[in-house]
Parts: sequence; C-alpha cells; structure tokens
Amino acid sequence: MAVQTPTPPAPPDGADDRPSTPPRRIPALVLSGFLGSGKTTLVQRLLLDARRRGLRIALVSNELGALGIDRALLGAGEQAYVELEGGCVCCELSDDLVETLTRLQREVDPDRFVIETSGVALPYDTQLNFFRPPVRDFIGDDIAVVVVNAEQLVEGRDLEGTFEDQVQSADLLVLNKLDLVPEAEWDALEARLRTIEPDAPIVRAVRGDVDPELLFPPDLGERDRRGAAPAAAPHHHTHFVTSEWRPTPGLSSEALRAELGRRDLLRAKGFVETDEGLRLVQVVGRRVEIEAPPAPPPRALIGRVVTIRRATPDELAEAHVSPSA
Repeated sequence: MAVQTPTPPAPPDGADDRPSTPPRRIPALVLSGFLGSGKTTLVQRLLLDARRRGLRIALVSNELGALGIDRALLGAGEQAYVELEGGCVCCELSDDLVETLTRLQREVDPDRFVIETSGVALPYDTQLNFFRPPVRDFIGDDIAVVVVNAEQLVEGRDLEGTFEDQVQSADLLVLNKLDLVPEAEWDALEARLRTIEPDAPIVRAVRGDVDPELLFPPDLGERDRRGAAPAAAPHHHTHFVTSEWRPTPGLSSEALRAELGRRDLLRAKGFVETDEGLRLVQVVGRRVEIEAPPAPPPRALIGRVVTIRRATPDELAEAHVSPSA
C-alpha cells in the first residue's frame, strides 16, 4: 500500500516561508565630549560631507535643555534627526535610544548612525546599548570619539569626574579648538591627555575639521553581539542645573557679556536680539562668543538662552543627592 506524504499547509496569503535575509550592518559613531567641546560643529561637518557624497545619516542628539537649539544650528532637516531630552542616553534614556535606533533602521535604513551625546554622558555606557536586541542585529562597527576643548585643558577647568570618564572611554580623541591656545602648548596638552588615556589615538583639530573617514573606519566584518554585554565600569554623573534665560531685546554685546559672566555658567547657547541685530550667543567656561547665526533660527527660539551650571550643595541636598553620586 502506498503511503501518502501529507501536504504541508499553504502559508497565509502574503506570507513568505523563505529564510529571512538578515538586515545589513550599519556603522555607528558615538560622539561625546564635555560641555562646549565643539561636538555640534563637528556634526555639522559630518552632515555636509554626507550630503556631498549622497550618504544617509541618521542623527540622534541628546541635548541638555529642551529648546532644540542644536537642531536649528545643524539645519538637519534633510537628514533623519531625533532629539532625546530629559536625561542621558547612557543611562536614563537608554531604552529611548534603543527604540529610536530601531525605528530609524526600519523607516530610514541609513548608511550611518551618529549619536551625539550630551556633554555629561559617557560614550562607553552608550555603546553598551548596541548589545541589546534588536539593535545588536543591525549595528555594524562602532566607535567612540571624544572631543576635547584645548582651552579647557589649558585652564585646568573641570578635568575630573565626567571629563576623565569620557576621555578614558574614547577609541579616538579629537583635541579641538587649538586655535584658542598657543601652538607652543599643543604637545603639552597631548601629554596631559596621555596621563588620562594612554592608548587612544589623538587627532588635532580647529572648529571640528576632521576627516570623516577617521570617524567611520572600514567595516572589519560582522561583530558578534550575542550573549551578555560587557560590564560597565563604575562611574558617577556630575549634577548640573539647566535653565532658560530670556534677555531683554536690544541689549548691547557688552551688556550680554557682563550678565552672562555673572552667572557662573559652564555652558550657554541661544539666539538673542541685540542692538546690532540677531546674534547666536554661546558660553564655554569663561569664554563668551557673540556672532551672527549661520542661518535664521525658528522664531520661537529667538530671545531664549539655555544655561547650564553646576548644582549647588543646597540644590543637591534638596534633591537628596550626594555630591559624589
């Protein structure tokens, strides 16, 4: 008697029983650096290079402050751009980062991912998210690039805690803003970085002018991210207070400099109507820069400045936070 082999049921309409093709691997750049190091300027150069070469960049920006000033400065409308606010992508917003990368991979299928962290985030802890499903299935080679403000090194300002953690996480260090310090000091600045991070290559730069190919090395093959992620080193976050200042329209540059200088700020950024017209105002440490904006910002941003300073002991106590937490 012949034995009939049962016919397998037909797949539902529209279904395909062929093995699914794994997604292509997309290289990822995690761009970090302390407040005011010049990350956004470097990202501007990356976006311009991508447009010239016809590459699709998906940019995730973790900006401190909720105004969207970096979006206005980047002019990222032609690229896939997502802002994550309210914390750091290395910890509080890690789930949001995974969800955002997954959505961008599905909807945009970019050639490159760029994650610009906030000035207080840690790149290595951000990279650990690449081991989480489903991100681990489509992230290719990744690199942590840390931008260092040469002037900050010269002044010896804020070089402990977050700064050290960032530099020690770097695969590549960009010693930026060298035009602000004498050339005779450049070698000494590199030597100082070497005491913190002895191995990562150092590239010198002015206004973030770095060859993009250094930031996206050739793919060395598929990286196996199955299994447990590497352990994160213990670290602490320095605590900052972010607020918004609305200066009176028509102030002079001198008045702006005087007012900002009284506020003991680490960083400030915004658009102000001065007596000479619309100006982009930026504060990095003791330096106050007032210049014409590269492009007209959205009207809703004019007259608003995001300021960042260290939390005072009283503010830490009120929030029940240890200064070394």
